[in-house]
Amino acid sequence: MITSSSPVHPLLTPLQGGLIVSCQAYPGEPMRDSRTMAQVAASVEVGGALAVRAQGTDDIAAVKAAVDVPVIGIWKDGDEGVFITPTLAHARAVLEAGADVLALDGTTRPRPDGLDLVTTVQAIREDYGDVPIMADCDSVNSALEALDAGVDLIGTTLAGYTGARPQTIGPDLPFIGELIAALPTGTPIAAEGRVHTPDQAREVIDCGAFCVVVGTAITHPTTIAKWFADAAQVK
Repeated sequence: MITSSSPVHPLLTPLQGGLIVSCQAYPGEPMRDSRTMAQVAASVEVGGALAVRAQGTDDIAAVKAAVDVPVIGIWKDGDEGVFITPTLAHARAVLEAGADVLALDGTTRPRPDGLDLVTTVQAIREDYGDVPIMADCDSVNSALEALDAGVDLIGTTLAGYTGARPQTIGPDLPFIGELIAALPTGTPIAAEGRVHTPDQAREVIDCGAFCVVVGTAITHPTTIAKWFADAAQVK
């Protein structure tokens, strides 16, 4: 287990205390177009996002060409088990598409290609040097193992989605506290998942998160419209 602090990756340092926006649309939705996602990314950059998260190689390439801030790239393949950049091949494709930061599933669950996270990270390091790697974790144990594997940023992305811990209504503030207590001092933690209001974004930073990632509440009008439509319904 890692017992000492390590410096924050230089590319991640400017993100401290700031906002990362996840720019994604799901298959079949009107906004499911790489050009649209690039425009969304450019818009949130103007609004103050210090980095953007993009899904799929086409979107990553389009977003990279549209913004000046770092692009965190993922590739979702499937919707069960490990599906966020699930294999080494997916990871390589994300980086070849132009991502500045690689994000991948950081849980301890079996990966589709049979490789463990340590082997995957080692292979990425051999091919791409010290490119920053973000691990989307679901528990303190997975975060510790991801750090041991050599990742640079721990995300709370999968907390409440794998059965490792219950799903909270808003951001999982207890999880952030548990990570801060268990991980080496200074380990950067990206609070991601169910951050739906500016007050919640401030709250996770106040709890000790290094930065906050917001997706749905900024970039998914289908869900935002449903929130308002449901609220407007006469009970």
